[in-house]
Amino acid sequence: MAKAKTIKIKLVKSSITRLPNQVKTLKALGLSKINQVVEKPDNDAIRGMIKTVEHLVEVVE
Repeated sequence: MAKAKTIKIKLVKSSITRLPNQVKTLKALGLSKINQVVEKPDNDAIRGMIKTVEHLVEVVE
């Protein structure tokens, strides 16, 4: 069985003064501190979440 693809997401800007949906999206991704990196499966749902907060995160593939 092939290993599922994953992507690493790094929070590079603060969520302070952001829209509530952006703050909730970051929390759902598991990001709370600047420079924190999480590894998530590479699927459409995660890609959509990244699109919502693309100005706050950096994607390392």
